[in-house]
Amino acid sequence: MNRIKIRQLRLALFLALLTALAPLSNDMYLPALPILSSHFSISTSLVQLTLTMTTVGIALGQIFAGPVSDYMGRRSPLLLGIIIFCLAALGCVYADNIWLFLLCRFILGFCGASGIVIATAIARDIYEGTDLTRFLAILIMLNGLAPILAPIIGGQILLLGTWRDIFVLLFFIGIMLLLSTFLFTETLPAQMRINNIGCAFKQYIDLFLDHYFFSHCLLQCFTFGAFFAYIAGSSFLFQKIYGVSPQAYSLIFGGIGLGLMLMGSVSAKLAGQVSNIRLLKYATHTSFLGSILLFILFLADGSIFVTYPVLFVTIIPLSVVGASSFSMALAKQGHNAGSASAFLGFSQLLLGGAIMPLVGIAGDDTPIPMVVLMIAGYGLAIWCYYKRIAPAHYPER
Repeated sequence: MNRIKIRQLRLALFLALLTALAPLSNDMYLPALPILSSHFSISTSLVQLTLTMTTVGIALGQIFAGPVSDYMGRRSPLLLGIIIFCLAALGCVYADNIWLFLLCRFILGFCGASGIVIATAIARDIYEGTDLTRFLAILIMLNGLAPILAPIIGGQILLLGTWRDIFVLLFFIGIMLLLSTFLFTETLPAQMRINNIGCAFKQYIDLFLDHYFFSHCLLQCFTFGAFFAYIAGSSFLFQKIYGVSPQAYSLIFGGIGLGLMLMGSVSAKLAGQVSNIRLLKYATHTSFLGSILLFILFLADGSIFVTYPVLFVTIIPLSVVGASSFSMALAKQGHNAGSASAFLGFSQLLLGGAIMPLVGIAGDDTPIPMVVLMIAGYGLAIWCYYKRIAPAHYPER
């Protein structure tokens, strides 16, 4: 392996860890959701609201982090975001009521968002075209380690301690990333930065009016909305309905994370060989058909040994959607990659944060609301593909 590939792998690993910082806040404590319900004596929907607060925080945090990084560079906003993330993790440790816990969860997401949007902007600073698609696929592949390891770690922590210890670990992870960021070399030179941060926020209007770019925002909004319905409902599906332990659930959840990681590697290998638009088409259709089959299995009271493989196939195309759609959307946004990355990240999380509490609206003993929301999300993504994105690549003759 030559020096360039080693340097690329190191950068990808660093950016993957940054990107995973905020999602770790959700994935690591997923096995503890039923425990939190009993600890705070709250309903299933209110427990899922703790996921929503972090998700909404991540979405809004990206909106601010994007323009700030285009104005100040990548390094300074990243350092500040990680510092406040660490303080919010400590707040979760010592929270003595659900409302303080919800506030700290929001701050975790808001500040952790700096890692997500700035990591993508750094990739755009360095790569473009097929190289960008390939690097983003590698990034998604490495980032797939988070949903594999995080719930497993969280499940083991619950064996040895309490749910609060999960946030102690998050604090130390934040400290490690903070130290690593001090060694990071700035990728956005001063002469390439925007001169007016107010103009940076105005760029969101231009991005909103860019039909092609906004079409990808819509597609990712719908696709990730379906994914977050799965995130919110999976722990109750497997622990309450199928009766598995928190530790077994963490392995089940991690298995799907492994699938996302492997699919990311496939996407990276196909970059340059199969067009992004074709990859996007196959990925969206696979997820939609899988969600319909999943619905049928739930109605028929299918066993875990049947429903889990179907759920696996339904979820893992997300890696392909993320890499291909992101690359196509950013292709013409080099001058404001930070803001464009932030807008895309906001789009991914907006719907997911809103629908998470709806997953538990019928209680914790039915998966139907979860799968209905998944079908709706994937179905709207396909509509968006055919009506708004595909025509730009296959114009009528």
